[in-house]
Amino acid sequence: EVQLVESGGGLVQPGGSLRLSCVASGFNFDSYAMTWVRQAPGKGLEWVSGIGGVGGSILYADSVKGRFTISRDDAKNTLYLQLNSLKTEDTAMYYCAKTLNVGFYVMDAWGQGIRVTVSS
Repeated sequence: EVQLVESGGGLVQPGGSLRLSCVASGFNFDSYAMTWVRQAPGKGLEWVSGIGGVGGSILYADSVKGRFTISRDDAKNTLYLQLNSLKTEDTAMYYCAKTLNVGFYVMDAWGQGIRVTVSS
Protein backbone atom coordinates (compact mmCIF):
# COMPACT_ATOMS: atom_id res chain seq x y z
CA GLU A 1 0.00 0.00 0.00
CA VAL A 2 1.35 3.38 -1.03
CA GLN A 3 1.67 5.79 1.89
CA LEU A 4 2.82 9.41 1.83
CA VAL A 5 3.15 11.29 5.10
CA GLU A 6 3.87 15.01 5.13
CA SER A 7 5.33 17.02 7.98
CA GLY A 8 6.93 20.36 8.66
CA GLY A 9 4.08 22.77 8.17
CA GLY A 10 2.99 25.48 10.56
CA LEU A 11 2.52 29.20 11.08
CA VAL A 12 5.20 31.53 9.77
CA GLN A 13 5.46 35.26 9.20
CA PRO A 14 5.71 36.74 5.72
CA GLY A 15 9.28 36.48 4.50
CA GLY A 16 9.91 33.42 6.62
CA SER A 17 10.86 29.88 5.69
CA LEU A 18 9.67 26.33 6.23
CA ARG A 19 10.79 22.93 5.04
CA LEU A 20 8.17 20.34 4.24
CA SER A 21 9.00 16.65 4.24
CA CYS A 22 7.13 13.70 2.79
CA VAL A 23 8.10 10.17 3.77
CA ALA A 24 7.03 7.57 1.23
CA SER A 25 6.48 3.84 1.57
CA GLY A 26 4.86 0.98 -0.31
CA PHE A 27 6.54 1.55 -3.68
CA ASN A 28 9.99 1.95 -5.24
CA PHE A 29 10.38 5.62 -4.37
CA ASP A 30 13.49 6.21 -6.47
CA SER A 31 11.70 5.01 -9.61
CA TYR A 32 8.99 7.63 -9.60
CA ALA A 33 8.73 11.32 -10.22
CA MET A 34 7.16 13.11 -7.29
CA THR A 35 5.27 16.36 -6.98
CA TRP A 36 3.93 18.88 -4.53
CA VAL A 37 0.50 20.42 -4.97
CA ARG A 38 -1.37 22.86 -2.75
CA GLN A 39 -4.87 24.08 -2.10
CA ALA A 40 -5.46 27.53 -0.69
CA PRO A 41 -8.61 28.14 1.38
CA GLY A 42 -11.62 28.29 -0.90
CA LYS A 43 -9.61 27.60 -4.04
CA GLY A 44 -8.79 24.66 -6.27
CA LEU A 45 -5.67 22.53 -6.40
CA GLU A 46 -2.52 24.22 -7.67
CA TRP A 47 0.45 22.21 -8.90
CA VAL A 48 3.59 23.58 -7.22
CA SER A 49 6.65 21.58 -8.21
CA GLY A 50 7.85 18.24 -9.52
CA ILE A 51 11.09 16.27 -9.45
CA GLY A 52 12.03 13.29 -11.58
CA GLY A 53 13.75 10.11 -10.52
CA VAL A 54 17.55 9.82 -10.30
CA GLY A 55 19.02 12.56 -12.46
CA GLY A 56 15.57 13.63 -13.47
CA SER A 57 14.29 17.10 -14.18
CA ILE A 58 12.84 19.67 -11.80
CA LEU A 59 10.01 22.03 -12.57
CA TYR A 60 8.27 24.81 -10.64
CA ALA A 61 5.07 26.76 -11.01
CA ASP A 62 5.72 30.39 -11.87
CA SER A 63 4.13 31.43 -8.60
CA VAL A 64 6.90 29.77 -6.55
CA LYS A 65 9.89 29.84 -8.89
CA GLY A 66 12.95 31.30 -7.19
CA ARG A 67 11.43 30.92 -3.72
CA PHE A 68 10.72 27.19 -3.34
CA THR A 69 13.17 24.32 -3.82
CA ILE A 70 12.17 20.71 -4.31
CA SER A 71 14.56 17.89 -3.53
CA ARG A 72 14.57 14.22 -2.67
CA ASP A 73 16.65 11.77 -0.67
CA ASP A 74 16.07 8.37 -2.21
CA ALA A 75 18.04 6.62 0.54
CA LYS A 76 15.47 7.95 3.03
CA ASN A 77 12.44 7.63 0.72
CA THR A 78 11.79 11.28 1.45
CA LEU A 79 10.67 14.22 -0.67
CA TYR A 80 11.29 17.78 0.48
CA LEU A 81 10.03 21.24 -0.33
CA GLN A 82 11.99 24.21 1.00
CA LEU A 83 9.76 27.27 1.17
CA ASN A 84 11.58 30.61 1.38
CA SER A 85 10.41 34.22 1.16
CA LEU A 86 6.92 33.10 2.05
CA LYS A 87 3.96 35.29 1.14
CA THR A 88 0.46 35.35 2.58
CA GLU A 89 -0.79 33.88 -0.70
CA ASP A 90 1.30 30.76 -0.02
CA THR A 91 -1.13 29.87 2.76
CA ALA A 92 -2.55 26.47 1.81
CA MET A 93 -2.70 22.77 2.48
CA TYR A 94 0.34 21.22 0.84
CA TYR A 95 0.21 17.67 -0.48
CA CYS A 96 2.96 15.47 -1.80
CA ALA A 97 1.94 13.13 -4.57
CA LYS A 98 3.34 10.18 -6.48
CA THR A 99 3.14 10.42 -10.25
CA LEU A 100 2.53 7.74 -12.85
CA ASN A 101 5.80 8.71 -14.55
CA VAL A 102 3.95 10.20 -17.53
CA GLY A 103 4.94 13.76 -16.73
CA PHE A 104 4.51 15.69 -13.52
CA TYR A 105 0.78 16.22 -13.76
CA VAL A 106 -0.68 12.72 -13.58
CA MET A 107 -0.72 11.50 -10.00
CA ASP A 108 -2.13 8.39 -8.40
CA ALA A 109 -1.45 8.78 -4.68
CA TRP A 110 -1.46 11.72 -2.28
CA GLY A 111 -0.57 12.31 1.33
CA GLN A 112 -3.00 13.61 3.90
CA GLY A 113 -1.64 17.13 3.53
CA ILE A 114 0.09 19.58 5.82
CA ARG A 115 -1.08 23.10 6.57
CA VAL A 116 1.11 26.11 5.92
CA THR A 117 -0.15 29.45 7.22
CA VAL A 118 1.70 32.63 6.36
CA SER A 119 0.49 35.50 8.51
CA SER A 120 1.79 38.35 10.58
